[in-house]
Amino acid sequence: MAKRDYYEVLGVNKSASADEIKTAFRRLAVEHHPDRGGEEEKFKEINEAYEVLKDPEKRKRYDQFGHAGVGGDSGGFGGFNGAQSQNINFDFGDLGLGDIFSNFFGGGASNQGAKSRRGRDLETSVEISFEQSVFGTEVPISLNLEDTCDHCKGTMSEPGFELKTCPTCDGKGQVVNVTQTIFGRIQQASVCPKCLGTGKIPEKLCSVCHGKGTLLKKQELNLKIPAGIEDGTTIRLREHGEAIANGPKGDLYVNVRVKAHKKFTREGDLILSTEHVSMVDAALGTEIDVETVDGDVRMKIPAGTQSGSDFKLSGHGVSKFRSSNRGAHIVTVMVDTPTKLNKNQEKILEEFKESGGSKFHLFN
Repeated sequence: MAKRDYYEVLGVNKSASADEIKTAFRRLAVEHHPDRGGEEEKFKEINEAYEVLKDPEKRKRYDQFGHAGVGGDSGGFGGFNGAQSQNINFDFGDLGLGDIFSNFFGGGASNQGAKSRRGRDLETSVEISFEQSVFGTEVPISLNLEDTCDHCKGTMSEPGFELKTCPTCDGKGQVVNVTQTIFGRIQQASVCPKCLGTGKIPEKLCSVCHGKGTLLKKQELNLKIPAGIEDGTTIRLREHGEAIANGPKGDLYVNVRVKAHKKFTREGDLILSTEHVSMVDAALGTEIDVETVDGDVRMKIPAGTQSGSDFKLSGHGVSKFRSSNRGAHIVTVMVDTPTKLNKNQEKILEEFKESGGSKFHLFN
């Protein structure tokens, strides 16, 4: 569905002042807040519009390029527009080929209160370059962790020997403790400490792990990082955490950090950078080579370009979520005014001034 014009969403004119935009947002936010019976989608649309129009730079690009100028066409990895989550978690059970599982607002891996015993969840982090975050990459991960014993396959029993009924819980997997209180006898059931809830114990303990079911091992894997991933995103790898006897492994949570680029910054699916030109080139027009993540791109600077003007290089930004399409690279052109002139240059500018140059803007 096509996005509505942000000014229309807030019910203001394009010439509205910052205070008028803020007032309109506050009124609509109160009116459509979900806690007051409003629609959540409408509320998010209002927040998204305000996030752009309250920022002078974003508003300027929106007025010039529309939604494409502020990355508004991107589902992105950044959560809900206007009410963004700082940590987005992806469930890649097959090391990057699975679907997104869920979003966690507030971050941090946790057990989610699983009812059955399972291995401990682990966290680690990887660092990738700005370019790798744009195009996607594969990074190796090496961990020392408790993994399933290859000899007993996690059963704790020596191969060839049977499991027998646990005498502590009589095969029930839990024991009942009775406590006498002033209110009477209180019964409380808990996991059997002998069989750890399985109801069975080995006739003979595993000779390798000595009945633990796990061994400390070095685990190595390759993590596929999707194109367009944002700094701070957490990827969840199901059952790649620590192992436990007679139970599933925990999960591994990988926090992805993106190194800052010396020239580029990112905003949604947009890449932003700045180029400098001389005032003569800006006045007369020129062509320059612009550095992008795809290499240098030739860009035309029209005659009369003003300092601070934005130019869009379509298709040179970040991949849109679940799409082969990419956002734009926005280039801000800054016009450099010379601080030192030689005699000849001063003479030329004086002649320009005397010819009427001071009566109009140099870069009309």
